[in-house]
Formats: sequence, structure tokens, C-alpha cells
Amino acid sequence: MPWFKKERHLLPDPRKVKFPEGLWVKCNNCRGIIYRKELVRSDKVCPKCDYHFPISVNERIAMIADEGSFREWDAALAPQDPLKFKDTMRYPERLKKNLEKTGYPDALVIGGAKINCQPVALAILNFSFMAGSMGSVVGEKLTRGLERATDDTMPFILFSASGGARMQEGVLSLMQMAKTSAAIARFQAENLLFISVLTDPTFGGVTASFAMLGDIIIAEPKSLIGFAGPRVIQQTIKAQLPKGFQRAEFLLEHGMIDMVVERKAMRDTLVQLLSFF
Repeated sequence: MPWFKKERHLLPDPRKVKFPEGLWVKCNNCRGIIYRKELVRSDKVCPKCDYHFPISVNERIAMIADEGSFREWDAALAPQDPLKFKDTMRYPERLKKNLEKTGYPDALVIGGAKINCQPVALAILNFSFMAGSMGSVVGEKLTRGLERATDDTMPFILFSASGGARMQEGVLSLMQMAKTSAAIARFQAENLLFISVLTDPTFGGVTASFAMLGDIIIAEPKSLIGFAGPRVIQQTIKAQLPKGFQRAEFLLEHGMIDMVVERKAMRDTLVQLLSFF
């Protein structure tokens, strides 16, 4: 019966239907599709699997520090190009692009802040800036921050998210592993508290140095943490890796970290730790 039929010319052409871009986000863990506004409402935590998406430096500061208390240190410190490095583009050009993208001259943002009125030094690696890679400026700013916190007898809290050492700076980047580790040793020799928070992902020379030297090491749920990536390890040892290998929960179970804390509980956890110590 024609009453129950829709004429083809009256139906919208699916090839011409356009949806606004950016409405949906795919979860890096469960691969589920999430409505972007719902993700923002949940502090960028997947409502299906509890995976914690990366967040910006400003978002992190707003979640952790008392409102308006953060004051950045060494904000103008920027890297040079002593090796005249070039891959697909020259290193200064890459730095300029990342400065325009993030608003910061390098990957580490550090400063003084208050958490529940307790003065602290707060450092955050910005994964949006060259994958949070550790170069000479990251090492220098972290070292200066630790020395300043030592002089002012303040606890030091570091949020890491990094792919590791910055290849564009070669051995100058690798030197930062020893430099920052020595600064942490001097800081801890004064019986001051260093809390390291690992977020997704934390890898390479960052994991092999300052990120794993905390008096207390915390991780966000489902975060990937390691030195080499799981694919590289699997191809090297020619063996199947355990389920959840290098995830925060796996590291907690095997004694590599002290606790796994959800983002919504992170500030309260830090307040408790600062109060206890």
C-alpha cells in the first residue's frame, strides 16, 4: 500500500547529512564512544571504564590548588638549539609551534601554591608540549624548584605525563636524569616530602629518574607507566605480556607504586598526606 511508503525524494540524503565535529570522543582504554559534554562533566574520566583522560595544566591546577594561589616560577625559561637539530622540521620551529599550541615555552610548569592553605611547590608536566618530553629546561626548572622548596621547607608535588627524554637535545636531555635525581636526593636529605603523581602516560627517562623517586608515588587509574612501551617489550622478549601490564593497577599489585587514586579524590588525598606528614 502506498500509504505506508515514504517517497525516496522526501527522505534526507545520508551523504549530505553533516554532524558537528568534536561532539564525540573515543576512550583510549575501552574504545567506547563518549559524548564530549558528558566527559567534561565527569572531569574527563570515562564513565564506562574509569579511564582518566589527559587534562591541561590549567585544569590540573584548578583541581588541586586553592583558588588563585598558584604563582609560576621561571615562566620565561625556554630551550636553545645547541645541536642544530632537524627531523621533519627544525627544532626552533617545533618549539614555536608548541608554544603557540599550549601557551607555554616548554613542557614543565612549576610554581608555588597552596593546598588547603598548606604552602607547596607544585610541578606539572604538560603532555601537550612535545609529549611532555624531558629536555634541558624541564631539568633546570625542576632542579630550581626543588632547591627553592628546600630553602622554604615546602613539600614538593609533581604530576608527570611524558614520553621520556627529548631526542632533539640528545645527551643534554639524558643528563637531566642525573641532575634532577641529585636535586631530589638533596631535597629528601632535609626530611622534606616529595609526592610523585603518575598520569597517563609516563614513560622513558622521566620514569627512569624523578617520577619514581617520590616518598609517596600515586597514579591515576588505568595510567600507562613504564620505561619502554609494551609493544617494544613484547617484540623484544618474544612473549605474551600479562593482562594489564604497565597499567597503574598492575604496578600497585607488584609494589612499584603506593596507591591508585581517582581524579575526583586526588585533592582530598593530597590534603590528608600533607596533614599526616
